[in-house]
Amino acid sequence: MSTVTPIIDHVEDLWPSEGAPDDALGQLVLASHLLGANRAVSNFGGGNTSAKGTTIDHTGREINAMWVKGSGSDLATMGPEHFTGLKLDEILPLLDREEMSDEDMVAYLAQSQLDPKMPRASIETLLHAFVPAPHVHHTHPDGINVLAGTADGERLIAECFGDEAAWIPYIRPGFTLSKQVGLAVRDNPNLKLVVLAKHGLIVWGETAEEAYRKTIEVINQAVAFVNEKTGDVSRFGGRKVEPAGSLQELLPAIRGAVSSERAKVLTVDTSERVMEFVCSEQAERLVKVGAPCPDHLVHTKRLPLWISRENATPEKIAELAEQYRADYRAYFESFAGEGDVAGDPDPRVVLVEGMGLVSTGTTTKLSKVSRDLYHRAIEVIAGAEALGEFVSLDAAESFAIEYWPLELYKLAQAPKPGELQGKVALVTGGAGGIGRAIIDTLASAGACVVSFDLDAEGAADAVAAYGDRGVAVAGDVTSEDAVAEAFRAAVEAFGGVDIVVSNAGIASSSSIEETSLAEWNRNHAILTTGYFLVSREAFKVLKAQDTGGSVVFIASKNSLVAGKNAAAYSSAKAAELHLARCLAEEGGAHGIRVNTVNPDAVLQGSKIWGSSWREERAAAYNLDPEQLDEHYRQRNTLKVSIYPGDIAEAVIHFASERRSGKSTGNILNVDGGVPAAYSR
Repeated sequence: MSTVTPIIDHVEDLWPSEGAPDDALGQLVLASHLLGANRAVSNFGGGNTSAKGTTIDHTGREINAMWVKGSGSDLATMGPEHFTGLKLDEILPLLDREEMSDEDMVAYLAQSQLDPKMPRASIETLLHAFVPAPHVHHTHPDGINVLAGTADGERLIAECFGDEAAWIPYIRPGFTLSKQVGLAVRDNPNLKLVVLAKHGLIVWGETAEEAYRKTIEVINQAVAFVNEKTGDVSRFGGRKVEPAGSLQELLPAIRGAVSSERAKVLTVDTSERVMEFVCSEQAERLVKVGAPCPDHLVHTKRLPLWISRENATPEKIAELAEQYRADYRAYFESFAGEGDVAGDPDPRVVLVEGMGLVSTGTTTKLSKVSRDLYHRAIEVIAGAEALGEFVSLDAAESFAIEYWPLELYKLAQAPKPGELQGKVALVTGGAGGIGRAIIDTLASAGACVVSFDLDAEGAADAVAAYGDRGVAVAGDVTSEDAVAEAFRAAVEAFGGVDIVVSNAGIASSSSIEETSLAEWNRNHAILTTGYFLVSREAFKVLKAQDTGGSVVFIASKNSLVAGKNAAAYSSAKAAELHLARCLAEEGGAHGIRVNTVNPDAVLQGSKIWGSSWREERAAAYNLDPEQLDEHYRQRNTLKVSIYPGDIAEAVIHFASERRSGKSTGNILNVDGGVPAAYSR
């Protein structure tokens, strides 16, 4: 029995034995979900499904209709509302046309929708209409694309499927491809499938179940054929190097190198199949061939950035990324037409020899989509190369997809990016009232957030709403190891940090005679040493990224104004403020801005004010604790209370390059106006 890894994997038939919906649209949704459930069958956002039937139009007449996947949706998660209903009798006559532009096709289909409020129909709507079957499924399965993406693909498809398969040479989706597929199926009633070169598979049936099961059957027939054909051939020519080196240590440098125009978050993958590829004999050559499927291009670009073992240093990574951008701009200039606007020139996928894969994106979702699609590329490349020679879309074909208005339209449906999209913020004291408000404000602006606090449960709760955009780390800011671990967690999750908010705090109040050494040391340990340790680790990561950054200290009005019976606290806050000024000078040459927010009397939601501090401060002013809120309100010039959200708004001002990109060493008082604290 062979111990060699199969070239391509078998896929499971997931159709339920019972419980399937009775209606055609319900079955279409189910089939779509099952196809999308296995990304080796259907890529994220790729493929499309349809069903034909009858419906009642707005006049009460029964008409022939077709429901097809709406543009920009994903088979795995779409619901009935994501399908577009069209008047089939208005579409079928288009088969008699000789040609039709994309613009005319889109406009025509919009006029043929059952309801104008439905999403724009799929790019490949006409393909579904022209295939004379009630249910049509178009997917991009690994098992088929290893054949569609090999140099001898047409012959191999014929050998595998005989007369049951039609082969369509590569052409970009649109009217012409739709007509070619439609005529191929209509001219040969014995056809079972159509294979689109360097693209994918089309299968049809009388029911959604039949079309789905035939899709799985066809894929597995191809898988068996490929595995038998390749025998004991090693994937990618076998191993060239053994896994070695720390990808984690390179992540900040990689992140900086791929964030030339927009900040990116990274996803690291060292899974078995990835490591097999990046350690292989043929990887360096194969990554230069191109993308195996049009659907990959939008999220992976035509080529990844390859970093050989000898070039796996921060300096070389920066050089290689700059060369990648130069090559991408040359590619754009070679094929760009009037009105084309160059996209982000940075790589979406980085492969480090012997270490792993790093995908990039302006959100965690987009980064993971790039990773997942490159997994599919790895599998297709493995099979196609083992069969003879892997071929892909050439540069011109790739550009025609990457800058195709119909593909750009799908991308344009994404929500407007937040002000801090792609940025990563680490907030100490994340479990407290001010810390939570800061996390919420930065996350609402699109940032990924790391909550660092002694209170593990509170830190986790502070980021729970943000899914994979939030990470919680438990630890003490006075511990070098704990602080280093917090930054390691940020780098591991997102590739680095851009915004560091030192907010962890305590407070104590007592006369100088009653201030113990322990009390003095505790204030200075957390409020001075803690801020120093966090800043030191922040500078290490920010300098490694070489893209600037923002460090914000949450100090206090007491950093500027003497605090009665608060010598330990006030002197520590004053030290904080001067540390920030010193760091502003150190960081300036590296684009690292360091600024301070000075709150005063933030009583609501504060762990500090929920401690003995309230009673102690009230006693300092000869007040009852309940009178303290009003005392502070009347003390400031504006006669206002200060809330955690007010501090968070000041933080986002300093975090944002747009708002304060030319400000460092500054103080923003959020105290309602305390004359003694006016900066001068």
